[in-house]
Amino acid sequence: MPTPPRRLGARRRRPAVLAMAAALIAAGGLGGAVLYNSSGQRIAVLALARDVPMGQVISSDDLVVAHIAGDPALHPLDAQDLRGTIGLRATTDLKRGALLVRSDLTSDPATQPGQQIVGISAKRSQLPATRLQPGLQILIVHTPDSGNGTATRTPETMTAVVAAVGKPDTDGSTVIDVAVGPADGPQLALWVAGGKFQVILAPRTAGGS
Repeated sequence: MPTPPRRLGARRRRPAVLAMAAALIAAGGLGGAVLYNSSGQRIAVLALARDVPMGQVISSDDLVVAHIAGDPALHPLDAQDLRGTIGLRATTDLKRGALLVRSDLTSDPATQPGQQIVGISAKRSQLPATRLQPGLQILIVHTPDSGNGTATRTPETMTAVVAAVGKPDTDGSTVIDVAVGPADGPQLALWVAGGKFQVILAPRTAGGS
């Protein structure tokens, strides 16, 4: 008995239908890949290669180029800004692996015009455990002997900014250059000469300094 023509036509169309379905699937996969690549486009930005404390000058060793997916919510510095970033100071403590943003840096010098630089030779017990860095704000507290009746009074303090930090001597003492106001230099020199002072960290503002 001859095969009905309708059934034969269906068999002939089946390969064409399968070919069309395969083409649609391939096109869909290609479109998905294009969408993924466009949405996941990676850009070169600056990140921290190591911890950088507030006030420290940024060097090339502190930075690394990272490649991240572009995100309008993120505003890291472009890798092309590397040269202009070196030599700026950190406005806050920067952590290794973090992306670098514009507010993390400042071109303001650690000292201001008119300030006096006073050298302080401090023992290890007169300094905070936190390593001092140029640009860091500190308070210098006068600690005279309590035998003259000054122990019950509010101690005298002086605001200063670390200008430079020397290497520790063999006895553990460290020479620190600090910047103070033009009227505070002589007073601080007297405190240092008597050896009766303590260096403490000044409170930090929310946005750094």
